[in-house]
Amino acid sequence: METRSTGYTAVEFGEVNVLVGPKRGAYPYSNSLLVRGTTASLVVDPSLSLVEDAPPADVVLVSHAHEDHIAGLGSYTVPVHVHHGDLDALRSREALVAGFGLAPEAVDEADRGLRDHFHVHGRPDATGFADGTVFDLGGRTVTVVHLPGHTAGHSGFLIEPDGFLFIADIDLTSFGPYYGDVGSSLVDFEASMRRCREIDARWYGTSHQKGVIEGAAEFRRRLDAFAGVVKEREATLLALLSEPRTVEEIVDHRLVYRPHVEGAQVRPVERRTAVRHLDRLLREGRVAEVAPGRFRAA
Repeated sequence: METRSTGYTAVEFGEVNVLVGPKRGAYPYSNSLLVRGTTASLVVDPSLSLVEDAPPADVVLVSHAHEDHIAGLGSYTVPVHVHHGDLDALRSREALVAGFGLAPEAVDEADRGLRDHFHVHGRPDATGFADGTVFDLGGRTVTVVHLPGHTAGHSGFLIEPDGFLFIADIDLTSFGPYYGDVGSSLVDFEASMRRCREIDARWYGTSHQKGVIEGAAEFRRRLDAFAGVVKEREATLLALLSEPRTVEEIVDHRLVYRPHVEGAQVRPVERRTAVRHLDRLLREGRVAEVAPGRFRAA
């Protein structure tokens, strides 16, 4: 069942309402959730769509502290919760910007963008949750599933009895896994994808264009393709290192963004991504440092 609303399309999956943002939740939008029980209701990830069109709720859960997932927080004065790993970034816009790891000259502009376009002002009242924390809404529970890697605190939510697993920015898009922030981790992201693969659910909800996938078999097929992007990046890097390269030369080649993409985040993200892959390949003996700061496939 679908109903039109000012900023989103509400789609029901059991008693879980997915509030699909414009352009199927593509950035800068995101998909939010509205979950109701007999005694309380909650919203997950109030996005830009909820700035002027926010459904009432008794509590707000945030999957992780990125601007597209918290733009609508100002619509709520109720308790707000996020994983402890992202608590500082949710409480303070300054901490959120610092987590992007931008060049100093880009920090002020990023801060203005968060304030003016995403309405981010920080929620010092936010409190932290941990893996396995259960929110009881009366006849319906929402259980935290910590899925770090994208950010340190990135989390999903398992909603029962509906059998709905929200996996946030393990979003199954062709862009692939993003682990380019200061607090991101390639190793943790891969572990989180394996954890998702082990959870049987009826529906798997993502934050962006892929929406909701029905059935564990179809979800795992798409998850495997999504995870395969990591291997593709590694293969690209190894091919590039057929001759000695520096990290900056790898950054120029790009493992993450397409050549036409511009922005203050591009080089820092490319650099951190390259270094995280290099570190692993060095440990595995698949790459060697043949001169100071120069690497080649072994």
